[in-house]
Amino acid sequence: MKLREIAHARSGDKGDTANISVIARAPADYAHLEQHVTAGRVKAHFAGIVRGDVVRYELPGIGALNFVLHEALGGGVTRTLALDLHGKSLGSAILEMDVPDR
Repeated sequence: MKLREIAHARSGDKGDTANISVIARAPADYAHLEQHVTAGRVKAHFAGIVRGDVVRYELPGIGALNFVLHEALGGGVTRTLALDLHGKSLGSAILEMDVPDR
């Protein structure tokens, strides 16, 4: 199934670093996210876009995972020629990730 079936996402930027929050749609889905949406899988999903490390932070109190993607925005807003200067489309893109059915 697609990640979008059990989560929604928000993304933003700071320089050449993007962050994506993946938030469970239901409290029961958080454990599934925690198990299957790893930093390694996120890095692989964004292969060719993210050149640096991906770090995952867990926020169980709000049922969310936050991913920090280093070297993900072509140098940042003032340096990149990309159309998505702030990495806002990354939130939608992560929701296309395949995860095992619950």
